[in-house]
Amino acid sequence: MKNLINNSMNLDTKEAKKQRKQFIKDFYRLWEIINPSKKVFNKSLNDFINVRHISVHETSGHASSRYISTLAIMFLSEILENAVQKGVPKKPNLVKKNQKEFEKIIIMEYCKKEFGTIKLIVGIKKGKKEKIQYCVTAIKNDQ
Repeated sequence: MKNLINNSMNLDTKEAKKQRKQFIKDFYRLWEIINPSKKVFNKSLNDFINVRHISVHETSGHASSRYISTLAIMFLSEILENAVQKGVPKKPNLVKKNQKEFEKIIIMEYCKKEFGTIKLIVGIKKGKKEKIQYCVTAIKNDQ
């Protein structure tokens, strides 16, 4: 029993990160069943934010690094709907292969009461101008 408690308390192991990554992927799969259009209207942007494969890939890779970021994913619809744009859109980081399909990157934040601040990165797709959820991570925790 003592080993089980000690192992569950160590959230930074490779195995823990792997489990969090799988949880995020599973959560997105369920979210897409409930939201077959794979998009949510964002009040701040006055436009839809679409969830695509890149959304799952980037978020599962980044948010799985920290337990609190993994928990933030459970508020996905709320984040997509209520996040507020911070600053002006920037050019994508072309060193990052997955940002090459975007012409601009928008940094957004959502303050979840009794949880903290959650960062949402949205990419504006070249040509189509479609807004794609790129990544979600927790950046500040109220607890």
